[in-house]
Amino acid sequence: MSPASTGASTVVAAAPSAPVVDDSRMAPGGPGYRRMSFALFLAGVATFALLYSTQALLPLISGEFGVAASEASWTVAAATGGLAVFVLPMSALSERFGRRTVMTASLAVAVTVGLLVPFAPSLTALVVLRAVQGAALAGLPASATAYLAEEVTPKALVTAIGLFVAGNSVGGMSGRVITGWVAQEWGWRVAVGVIGAIAVACAVAFRVLLPTPKHFAAGSLRPRVLARTVRDHLSNPLLRRLYAIGALFMTVFGGVYTVIGYRLTEAPFGLPQGIVGSIFLVYLVGTVSASTAGRLVGRLGRRGALYAAGGTTATGLLLSLADSLPLVLLGLVLITGGFFAGHAVASSAVSKTATRGRAQASALYQSAYYIGSSAGSTVGALAFHAGGWSGTVTVGLLAVLGVVTITVFGTRAARVAARREPVAA
Repeated sequence: MSPASTGASTVVAAAPSAPVVDDSRMAPGGPGYRRMSFALFLAGVATFALLYSTQALLPLISGEFGVAASEASWTVAAATGGLAVFVLPMSALSERFGRRTVMTASLAVAVTVGLLVPFAPSLTALVVLRAVQGAALAGLPASATAYLAEEVTPKALVTAIGLFVAGNSVGGMSGRVITGWVAQEWGWRVAVGVIGAIAVACAVAFRVLLPTPKHFAAGSLRPRVLARTVRDHLSNPLLRRLYAIGALFMTVFGGVYTVIGYRLTEAPFGLPQGIVGSIFLVYLVGTVSASTAGRLVGRLGRRGALYAAGGTTATGLLLSLADSLPLVLLGLVLITGGFFAGHAVASSAVSKTATRGRAQASALYQSAYYIGSSAGSTVGALAFHAGGWSGTVTVGLLAVLGVVTITVFGTRAARVAARREPVAA
């Protein structure tokens, strides 16, 4: 938001000394909170179901078009890359035209493209459609977190964002499970068509259920104002660290789930497509870990929660190296739980840290996050081609090491700032 150029500055500045503003925001048990939570949960379901609709189907896409894993993975990387590129411009539109309006338009375009994807005549056409779909979905993540930051009480913000992220995990899980079984019987084209139809239903319900925002104040679309807001966010060391953490967590997740289908359909497992799709039921763990991220932060603090998420993810990566299906599944459970917890903690911290231009702050996080997804999908597939599953795991462990290193640096920076504060006073 750019309150300096609108009447919004009065509202933002008055918030700390005017309890009535906070009292009018939604809180658990209050009016509209359940409708809002369910609406954004459905938006999260539709976003991830569409965004990753081809991920579990990559072996079938490779077979139909006669391409390697690294080429088929572009159907995932193009979608996440399109989102990463367009999330900042879409966030600027949400500042001017409203969060609800932009989210509704984004879903409408994305589901329309989703109904066209099954008819792609070539891999190139499929990749192009997926890029357009990702660009359309860019209006959802940043607008949703900005909407929550404005309409939900601060104490409930981590939990509310956790529920939205939980919707992401359900969408990712259901999309992969459904496509796996449908594709086994009728092929990948019918499978992605079914996901498109489900997303249409989610989009309609979202528009009907989401309460009209009460605290939004339109900002400016002037490029100079937008550039200044972005520059301010990128000059904030804490926000830079959070953006890097989101990108690194998603590098792990994107690499693992792009390649896991290939690993499980090959020796020594040789699982059929339907069973491989069902493996993604472990996303339910992400639903739980994301929705309970607020309690984790309450017990361990933000940095402690990030250490726990990183350690859990690394443990899962190491377990997944075993040629034992139960250990691989346990590894995926830990990777998924650690990733979604870390993502919920980092994304909610961005919304709390940014007091102005929240949509742009969230957009920058989402951009970094989906750049990480695209990088993970591509690099993870290349590493798998070069060194098998252990290559993909190595990429993931390096990304987790990056998360831990950044968090350690943040901890030290916070201690230095705490020691200097009494002197400055």
